[in-house]
Amino acid sequence: MLKKKRVALMIETSTIYGRQLLEGVIRFRRTHHDWSIFLEQRDLTAKPPAWLANWTGNGIISRVTTAEFAKTVRHNGIPMVELTDRGQDFGFPVIRSDDAEIGRLAAEHLTERGFQNFAFCGFQSEEWSTLREQAFVRHAPASTQACEIYRSIWQGEEARSAEDEQAELLKWLLGLPKPVGIFCCNDVRGQQVLEACAQSELVIPEEVAVIGTDNDRVLCELCDPSLSSVIPNAEEIGFQAAELLARLMAGEAAENKLHLIPPLGIQVRQSSDIVAIDDPSIAAALSYIREQACDGITVQNVINHSGLSRSTLERQLRKLLGRSPQQEIRHVQIKRARRLLTETDLPMERIASLCGFDHPEYMHVVFRRETKMTPGQYRRSPKGNP
Repeated sequence: MLKKKRVALMIETSTIYGRQLLEGVIRFRRTHHDWSIFLEQRDLTAKPPAWLANWTGNGIISRVTTAEFAKTVRHNGIPMVELTDRGQDFGFPVIRSDDAEIGRLAAEHLTERGFQNFAFCGFQSEEWSTLREQAFVRHAPASTQACEIYRSIWQGEEARSAEDEQAELLKWLLGLPKPVGIFCCNDVRGQQVLEACAQSELVIPEEVAVIGTDNDRVLCELCDPSLSSVIPNAEEIGFQAAELLARLMAGEAAENKLHLIPPLGIQVRQSSDIVAIDDPSIAAALSYIREQACDGITVQNVINHSGLSRSTLERQLRKLLGRSPQQEIRHVQIKRARRLLTETDLPMERIASLCGFDHPEYMHVVFRRETKMTPGQYRRSPKGNP
């Protein structure tokens, strides 16, 4: 009978990041059947259980290590791989996200959209947040006068109440130069910023564009508008951690103490899907199009709402977006159609109606003209970013 190695996974299951780390371990196990895994359901902030101090297994992958626990593990000689990203160095091999690359991607994303005013919203005394902040500031455009920073304590007795936190965020947001691109250290922070913007009636993304980190799809899609997010490669981190632990349990030495895994990219959603616009009238026109395009509006409706002349609206949108007002309305409609085609099983007639088309046949014509594919072909194709 195959003697299995006993492996403990001290990884939180309460976050999307932790669950994707576990997906990586699962991927490793599909081709390595000699592991017997113990996973205790726990939160990232929970202390390691008392039983681990006397545990006599073969290996550990941990995100919740304390100094006392690390001392015990070293004393017992148990191989361990650390996934901690909060700044502690316990002397074990570490695999974690490349936070500097995450910050760079966020800065690049907002720079490409024409923003000159940058801001960062993070947590103090959290190394992962600090590294993202530093890289974001470092890669801001040279024309940026200063990157505004907001930090507060994340957890613990010194953390502000939810009400006080929102009040402070609101005050900070109102004082920022507009339009501004804000990078949030994680999606939780991004949600808080979007809620504060809603309270202050700041227009997103025309006045304030927001991008988070972790790509927690449920959380991002529950935000209004939906939250753009940097996508860490947590599954690959989990997979590489399992591979490294297997080598350590086989008696090999770790070649490098620190392994950084770059992010996969950015999932662009409504909160940052914009070009930075200084003109309030143009910003209002674009905001109206994005909110009402799927309700069957016309260019005349946009003109009436914004107070702009047809020629000014046409000239400015072509300059900023390379599209006419009518093309921008169609662009928003087709974008929603793409999402509904990839994320739902709704019939074409219903999708056409939800996207503001009177007839599915006309949606078919416009969709094919915009995407070079029929709606049916698009639905059957590999799912890409909507």
